Amino acid sequence: MSKTPPAKKKKPFWHHLYVWVLFGIALGVAVGLIFPAFASELRWLATLFINLVKVVIAPTIFATVVVGIAGLGNLAKAGGLALRTAVYFNITTVVALGLGLIAINVFQPGAGLNYDVASFDGSAADATIADAGDAGGEGLPGFILGLIPTSFMSAFVDGQLLQVLLLAILTAIAIAMLGKRGEKVVRAMDSLAKVMFGIIKIVMWVAPIGAFGGIAFTIGKHGAEILGNLAFFMGSFWLTCLIFVFLVLGPICHWAGFSIFKYIRYIKDELLIVLGTSSSETVLPRMMTKLEAAGVPKHVVGLTIPTGYSFNLDGTAIYMSMGAIFIAQAFGVDVPIGTQIALLAFMLISSNGAAGVSGAGLVTLAASIAAFDHIIPMVGLALIVGIDRFMSEGRALTNLTGNGIGTLVIARWTKVLDRERLQEVLDNPNDVDVEHLMSLDGEEEAEARAEGESNLELASDSIDRKTEFAVGGPAADPVEGSSGRRESSSEPNARG
Repeated sequence: MSKTPPAKKKKPFWHHLYVWVLFGIALGVAVGLIFPAFASELRWLATLFINLVKVVIAPTIFATVVVGIAGLGNLAKAGGLALRTAVYFNITTVVALGLGLIAINVFQPGAGLNYDVASFDGSAADATIADAGDAGGEGLPGFILGLIPTSFMSAFVDGQLLQVLLLAILTAIAIAMLGKRGEKVVRAMDSLAKVMFGIIKIVMWVAPIGAFGGIAFTIGKHGAEILGNLAFFMGSFWLTCLIFVFLVLGPICHWAGFSIFKYIRYIKDELLIVLGTSSSETVLPRMMTKLEAAGVPKHVVGLTIPTGYSFNLDGTAIYMSMGAIFIAQAFGVDVPIGTQIALLAFMLISSNGAAGVSGAGLVTLAASIAAFDHIIPMVGLALIVGIDRFMSEGRALTNLTGNGIGTLVIARWTKVLDRERLQEVLDNPNDVDVEHLMSLDGEEEAEARAEGESNLELASDSIDRKTEFAVGGPAADPVEGSSGRRESSSEPNARG
């Protein structure tokens, strides 16, 4: 007779991270409105938090991708997963770009502004245009060369995530070719990932301060601009992002067997952190942990989430297509449909090259407009520079939402998603203790099971997969039954 796990003691509300992040955001808004001069000097708080997280992003991605791919043990499976990931990412990016074009042509927020190119002061965009030239001036050859680091460590030192990803894939392939001799290396990489997750766990409690500083700076510095004639453009962009999330990603979630509303509730902590800091990178390790706890195998999470941060930027895609046509409208330029389609095709390529660029959305938009400067006035970027901070938050939130959904969909597509586990965690999101899971090792997990902790019971299958992949691959491939759950008859926590 199995021992009934004791009821989990509910945390007081003030123990939840999202409560403090919400408090930081609310306080930041108040300070920005009441003391704008003081608030405009608080950006360093957000920058401090973001930099603390970025310290561990590169080694976390490297270790996680290595463990995921090498632990899979089958390079053919890894290739198939990568192909499906690329197909999905490109399809959603095209849809996002297309939706942005449709929305900007329907809303036409730039119509009637009637700026004149000859008299317009575009000096505010000079720095952005220079960055765009550095990022995309060498075209496709420059992008390809930019994937190769000058040394193994330079990718980590410079924070070039695409280079880190490439090194991780090459390392994983090399380890997989070693067979059993590579198991010790995989275990070492798994331990490294856990150390990085432990650091993130500590840093995350600075998130409310970062959110406070970021929002206070935004309101204090640019608050008056949202009441100007650019408010319609910002509102159109945010509305388009919402349409994409609920009317494009929503049906995709339905196909994959889960509710987008429950999914958003599940990642509410991460969304609030991104809202406050305007950077989706700050929650990358937490998203990886949550998706594993929700029934996605480690090798899928390890490949799709890091690549999604470079190649699945739905919010950035919407921003780019809307921003380019908005500038044309503001200067009274009529862009033919054929040219808009050509611009979409160009942006599909250029958006993938923005991964390692600071302020990727605005810089990549500038690079795209530069290719069509004979039609769209480049100086018009100065219109967007001042409000980019408000739009950056919309980009980051949409990117984060899309990357998580993409990971779940690809797991469903490859028939490795534990759908019953997913429904359990979506129905009971507070039972998944992310901070605890990020610092969990094998011995602690065994002790927790013996004690019958219900919060780990919800994530038990995911933790099984963590252990299996960490030591060189699962004993058997997950098998979907009628409910999509992995079959098992001997799990200590299996429920009849």
